[in-house]
Amino acid sequence: MGLDFTQIYAKLTIVMRWISTFLKQVVAAVLAGTLFFGAALADEAELEALYEGLLNAEGANAEQIVGRIYEIWSRSGSDSMDLLLERGREALNEGDTKLAIRHFSALVDHAPDFAEGYNARATAYFQAGRYGPSLEDIRRTLQLNPRHFGAMSGLALILEEINRPEDALAAWREVETINPSQEGLAEALVRLERQVEGRRL
Repeated sequence: MGLDFTQIYAKLTIVMRWISTFLKQVVAAVLAGTLFFGAALADEAELEALYEGLLNAEGANAEQIVGRIYEIWSRSGSDSMDLLLERGREALNEGDTKLAIRHFSALVDHAPDFAEGYNARATAYFQAGRYGPSLEDIRRTLQLNPRHFGAMSGLALILEEINRPEDALAAWREVETINPSQEGLAEALVRLERQVEGRRL
């Protein structure tokens, strides 16, 4: 029985097409990973510069820097995850804390290493008066992003609410080391310092 070169060629063509498609997918995945890694490094470099600038910034300049920091913090690396964050924030702005918590919970379930997901849900829990879950999400946020001054501010607010002024003061002082222009910081420091000093007397 002779070899059917037509059939062999046809089979080889199919195999080569499959290999070509597979290689293209691998290359695309590698490039996507490289681009994401490169973008992450660029973000980290920019954040360092922003943190440095924030130490001496005031007024509108400080607000602009904080806004840019939050923009970078809000990048999950996934369009679908970013959409969940956006929808959760929209629900929160509309006063629908239950819907916001659902969106943010879906976000942290699918992106457990994304700090801003936890911070956003902590804010929603706080607004719903659920301090325990809020504190847990703040803890997770700060594990993933130790310089998240927004989460630290939330922690300070809760600690003051539950009558732990010394701890609240310590949290605000930590905020001060990163974002001295944080809204409410100066007033909180004066108020809590007086309260803590009064207790010590």
